[in-house]
Amino acid sequence: MLKYLKIITFSTGLLLVTPAHASAKFWQTYADIGAIGIPIAAGAITLARDDRPGLKQLALTGASGILLTEALKYSIDSTRPNGESHSFPSGHTTSAFAGAGYLRVRYGWRVGLPFELLAATVGFARVQSRDHHWYDVVAGAAIGEGAAQIFTHRFNADTRVSLAGDSQGGMVYFATRF
Repeated sequence: MLKYLKIITFSTGLLLVTPAHASAKFWQTYADIGAIGIPIAAGAITLARDDRPGLKQLALTGASGILLTEALKYSIDSTRPNGESHSFPSGHTTSAFAGAGYLRVRYGWRVGLPFELLAATVGFARVQSRDHHWYDVVAGAAIGEGAAQIFTHRFNADTRVSLAGDSQGGMVYFATRF
């Protein structure tokens, strides 16, 4: 796992030193990849840890963040810097921060911090591409992080709760290690 964190940290560093004068198309593509890639990476990490309750929490975090973002976009309907509508808040940033926030809350800052930095660069990319104002991005980040705080719980590998059942009945199984 440490090997992967080093790779992610190195990649984050490379992305942070990317020239700010890159084209708007570059930043749009970068933000598209980050908005999808961070939640997918969160799901892959969760699957690798065989954390089924975590998958449910990730889905709830992402879905609630995006639903709130879309509701606000169509309720407020502010104009983007490029002249298009539905600027506030940034959906790309919400998605990226929901995935990153989930990883930080669920597995700790060592796993979450590189993804939080990547999510911040997604927000930066949305401003650089003139798709959002800075306050759209800040609101999207707050929604994603807030959803993670509400719907995600710290992972404890020493505690397991399982449900089982058949046609005769069911049971709840709870186990913990000391």
